[in-house]
Amino acid sequence: MADLSVETTSIPGLLVVRMPVHGDARGWFKENWQREKMVALGLPDFGPVQNNISFNASRGATRGIHTEPWDKFISVATGRIFGAWVDMREGESFGATFHIEVDPSIAVFVPRGVGNSYQALEDGTAYTYLVNDHWRPGVTYPALNLRDETSAIPWPIPLDEAEISEKDLATPRLGHVVPMKPKKTLVLGAGGQLGRAFAAAFPEADTRTRAELDVSDADAVAGFPWQEYAVVLNAAAYTAVDAAETAEGRVAAWSTNATGPAILAGLAREHGFTLVHYSSDYVFDGTAPLDPGHTEDEPLSPLGVYAQSKAAGDVAVGLAPRHYLLRTSWVIGEGKNFVRTMQSLAEKGVSPSVVDDQVGRLTFTEELVRATRHLLDSGAAFGTYNVTNAGPAMSWREIAQAVFERSGRSADDVSGTSTTAYAEGVLEKGNPFAPRPLGSAMSLDKIRATGFEPEDALVALERYLA
Repeated sequence: MADLSVETTSIPGLLVVRMPVHGDARGWFKENWQREKMVALGLPDFGPVQNNISFNASRGATRGIHTEPWDKFISVATGRIFGAWVDMREGESFGATFHIEVDPSIAVFVPRGVGNSYQALEDGTAYTYLVNDHWRPGVTYPALNLRDETSAIPWPIPLDEAEISEKDLATPRLGHVVPMKPKKTLVLGAGGQLGRAFAAAFPEADTRTRAELDVSDADAVAGFPWQEYAVVLNAAAYTAVDAAETAEGRVAAWSTNATGPAILAGLAREHGFTLVHYSSDYVFDGTAPLDPGHTEDEPLSPLGVYAQSKAAGDVAVGLAPRHYLLRTSWVIGEGKNFVRTMQSLAEKGVSPSVVDDQVGRLTFTEELVRATRHLLDSGAAFGTYNVTNAGPAMSWREIAQAVFERSGRSADDVSGTSTTAYAEGVLEKGNPFAPRPLGSAMSLDKIRATGFEPEDALVALERYLA
């Protein structure tokens, strides 16, 4: 009896599973779907939601070639089939074929976009398959004629002698098939600094501002076609740290930073997309040593309302089966930000006083984009990663001084002040002020272990200012 094994084929992602069948005088038993063992051998953890059985009364019944927009795991319970598959996905492998005879000891994983067909080789053949999405009325998808000359499938029973439906007889040849496009990428929060960077870097992606799609709104979420997406990049965030301390701001922060991610995590479980979410150094209290800095597995210790809402979002996103949670700090992109403010002050001849006891690293949006692409393209393990630019941890004053020097001013034109003194000035004016972590540096060891090398923050700063 053969051991459980998973084999690749001539069609990318199409996998043959050979499984033990335990038999005696009473009949036989097999583990037709064993998630833990099969995933360990390389089968995708595709999350089936429906099991279907197609009974074929007579030898020669032939079905296909159908290209459904979901993954399938096919096998037989009784009898035998000749299975044939044609890659109908857009790309270099379009038109590739594979065929194999399937009995109860063999199963085949069929990825979305690969045309699936079979021919019953025995009377009373029961063909069974798992799928990871529910059939929906009105959904159309490519189909290929069973007699297609390009695919040239060697049917064991001539098609003139086979039982074929009228619908399958009328499907087009390969030259007239419109290839199935891959699932899309969705950028949420496309109006912010990070969202705009992703929209520019992923021009093929769909983008939504928070006004266009508020994922904390149950009605908006219910009507959105989540099944069309393979990756959702959630750049939506409430970032008004001080305003979050007000009654109105508290509600808004929790809605965007906690409720939204929790809903997305549930949608990721339901529809199987990869959720990429962006978090903050504020989920920590800033007391970790600057070397190595906060680590990914450090217990959460948020100080203010904004920080607490981000920490709650982190916990929720961690429940999505396929997720990347990127914790970052001091984000700089296009639009209003600390670096642009300091550059403007330098150009205007102003000599500011800047906090010198908060220490961390800048993160340019292009670095977050680059890290996100790396994680997705490399197939890195799902989970939490710290992502900032590299180099020594610096205070806000030191960063301001670096901006001044690169703007033709002296570093001495930037004086220092403490967070406490700065907070007193804000509170004296009747404005809210949230507590800040003083140590925001984060360890980059985990992201480096995936093969990603963060760029030095001062190198990125030089380019940004230029």
